[in-house]
Amino acid sequence: MNVKKFTAPTSREALRKVREALGPDAVILSNRAVDGIVEILALAGDDAASLAPHAADSPMSAPAPQMELPTSVEPSFAPALVAQPAAPVVRASARPAAAPAAPRAPARPAAPVAAPAPAPALDMDRISALVADAVAHAKANAAAEMSTMMSELRAMRGMMETQLNELAFSNTAQREPHKTAVMRELLAAGFSASLARYLADKLPAARDAAEALQWARTALARNINAMNNEDALLEKGGVFALVGPTGVGKTTTTAKLAARCVMRHGPEKLALITTDAYRIGAHEQLRIYGKILGVMVHSVKDEADLRIALNELKNKHTVLIDTVGVSQRDQMVAEQVAMLQGVGSHVQRILCMNATSTQETLSEVVRAYQGSGLAGAIITKLDEAASIGSALDVVIRHKLRLFYASNGQRVPEDLHLADPAALVERALGGQSAAKFGDAELPLLMAGAAHDPMLREVRFG
Repeated sequence: MNVKKFTAPTSREALRKVREALGPDAVILSNRAVDGIVEILALAGDDAASLAPHAADSPMSAPAPQMELPTSVEPSFAPALVAQPAAPVVRASARPAAAPAAPRAPARPAAPVAAPAPAPALDMDRISALVADAVAHAKANAAAEMSTMMSELRAMRGMMETQLNELAFSNTAQREPHKTAVMRELLAAGFSASLARYLADKLPAARDAAEALQWARTALARNINAMNNEDALLEKGGVFALVGPTGVGKTTTTAKLAARCVMRHGPEKLALITTDAYRIGAHEQLRIYGKILGVMVHSVKDEADLRIALNELKNKHTVLIDTVGVSQRDQMVAEQVAMLQGVGSHVQRILCMNATSTQETLSEVVRAYQGSGLAGAIITKLDEAASIGSALDVVIRHKLRLFYASNGQRVPEDLHLADPAALVERALGGQSAAKFGDAELPLLMAGAAHDPMLREVRFG
């Protein structure tokens, strides 16, 4: 087989050269333009016949030995010859040569194609529920971990603040021993650690502990808002309700006030009302006092009865209401306050505070009975209290107006106007409570938080 290359400026001229050289039966293998010149590879007709496939039983169908390319064919054309054995053959006469048809393999029966199995249906509601449960569980775990971490941080912060405050107090006690003496006296008298610390911080420079303690007495007395003249209560008149927990002496205090009103204005200007229908014989005690004073006692059960009674007694100069005793942690306190505030007349509530109670208990009582505001307070049972610092501390911190101080059961002798200086002297002078030692004071004062209620307290 001899493949020849022909070049010419045009295709027509190149085909003419192929016909002249190989005859009209020449087979065109390739036709391309290279650098403006047409290049044609052609093969003689006899050589092209040898490339056609033979029948299976023909000797020519056997594999032929490896054929070497003739030297006249350039090596660059060998890939084209090998890569395009079945390319259509074009003769020099510009008529395409019919290539012999390749033998066809017998047709095989098509294998049956199985129908694809239907995909399982997805339960989107179940998937959504599972996702929602997983998210909720993750949020709950995160919230629990965050809460635990915040609790630990608060505990660490409190512990660090306590230790730092303890160190600071120890340094202050060494530099200013008179402040330590004042705080020791206040704590022994029953005053709160927050008030003692605040007072010590405001303490001016003093020569010794006695001078510092005298300044503290004066500052405490100045911050007790006491009624200087009972004319502000008895002469003005009005409707007063004595409130407080059970056993603080409300009925006895009501009788003492009633006796003072009768001595000043007479029995016809006074009316007594009791709302204590719970305790057996409670209203009978006030009726006995009323009978002695010559004053009618009215008993009411609810807000409607109280409204009717006050309307009937509107011509009275003073009306005193003895309420039922309710624990400060009972929801009936709120109901009682609402009843007294709901009546048409302006009822002024006076809180009876037991001097024998602790500072924490008295603070709870004030917060429970506060309502829209207390007109004032009366400290009772001074004769039974070992120390009255707790009661005075609550009066100062809650800014209550102190009307009277009661120190016995006698009517009306054991009811006195509140004297701030005398009460402070009673609290700080001769108390029987043991004083805190030098090792106990730093720990106690370190845990004393700054009370925001002391911002308006005047210590100067």
